[in-house]
Amino acid sequence: MSNKKSLFIRDGVNYAVPFAAISALFFLWGVAHGLLDALDKNFQEMLHLKKWQSSLIQFHLYGAYAAMAIPAGLFMKKYGYKKGVIFGLILFATGALLAAVTAPVQSFVLFLFCLLIIGCGLATLETAANPYTTKLGPPETAERRINFSQSFNGLAWTVGPLIAIYIYGNRSHVEGEKMMSIVLPFALIGLAVLVVALIFKRLKLPEITEEDENAAHGIHNDSATTATGEAMDVSDPSDSRYITKKPLWQNRHFKLGVIAQACYVGAQTGVFSYLINFLTDDKDMHMEPRFKVADGPYFLSIGFALFMIGRISGSALMKYFKPAKLLAFYSLAVCLLLPVVGAEIGWPSVIALYGVFFFMSIMFPTIFALAIKGLGPQTKRGAAFLVMSVAGGAIFPLLMGAISDTYGMAVGFFVPIPLFLFILYYATNGYKVKA
Repeated sequence: MSNKKSLFIRDGVNYAVPFAAISALFFLWGVAHGLLDALDKNFQEMLHLKKWQSSLIQFHLYGAYAAMAIPAGLFMKKYGYKKGVIFGLILFATGALLAAVTAPVQSFVLFLFCLLIIGCGLATLETAANPYTTKLGPPETAERRINFSQSFNGLAWTVGPLIAIYIYGNRSHVEGEKMMSIVLPFALIGLAVLVVALIFKRLKLPEITEEDENAAHGIHNDSATTATGEAMDVSDPSDSRYITKKPLWQNRHFKLGVIAQACYVGAQTGVFSYLINFLTDDKDMHMEPRFKVADGPYFLSIGFALFMIGRISGSALMKYFKPAKLLAFYSLAVCLLLPVVGAEIGWPSVIALYGVFFFMSIMFPTIFALAIKGLGPQTKRGAAFLVMSVAGGAIFPLLMGAISDTYGMAVGFFVPIPLFLFILYYATNGYKVKA
């Protein structure tokens, strides 16, 4: 049996087809995020919105994640993960189709309601996908399958803005037609998601057990031993296998990790959302040729490609450098690059902004891993709170947008610096497990 086949064969059953379907889920929500991050500038121009108003797109999307995380988990506990996936897909498709159908109404508020439904669907899908990847093959290759599926997510982030190219290129300034360019993309996305839901309805998928959920959150067992049965020194927090006996919220490294993750998602969402504004709004860059708003999604897609490259290369570097040290170096790099962006000095500022995309790449998974270190049987609860911390992406872009409205987009890029400084602190001191 080849290594390739053994990746998907468990108990004599080949799960390659179900795994492909699960990987499609990673691609679908990546496309949604990439597309929606590209639309802020579109709505600013079409509906004459301020930047903080257009950031309500991110507020509703990420706010849905925070609100839906626990209900989605409870739904799957009661009805199973397969029905949870189908439910998430139906919510996603419903939101997309409603956005297409209601576009002629020209209501941004109604569009935000559709985004809330989409966000609830995406949150449900993300809650289910990782545990399933651990089940669709041998337990010892679970991490390889998770990373493989997540690579589709990274690819999709670069594809989403390219769909937005159609929306930017087919805009109309005629009253009553300003939002019509979103009809076709959202209708096609909604129909495609419904097709995927029908495929999942017919698929035979294994049941998810407590053990599978634990594996998806990095718990290999609940005892004070390693996966190989070697005893841990649970009295020594410097031991990388240490398991804390404290209540969850008494673990300093976990509490700070939740804050660091909220800071990261907030800062990341702000940077992603306002790249197009930065390249097309400011008139003092003295750059030729000028960046065109219609080409904005291309520029965002380039940033997402660098983000994906950064994550892949960063994962490789972790074979040689400790994750905390790499996180510290990357967060320091971002803190040094953002002032260059804010200085608005032409191409150096543009290159610095793309550098920020690259160096942000490893932060979410690295903070996640450091924050759940040593939590033992409390890891799953801790992971749930870390997922809920994406609410930072709902709040921070509003602040960044409000400051940019008042002082200019370049000044807005100074705003994330304190958030990355906190991540730098976490990477140098806050991540350490205390006895």
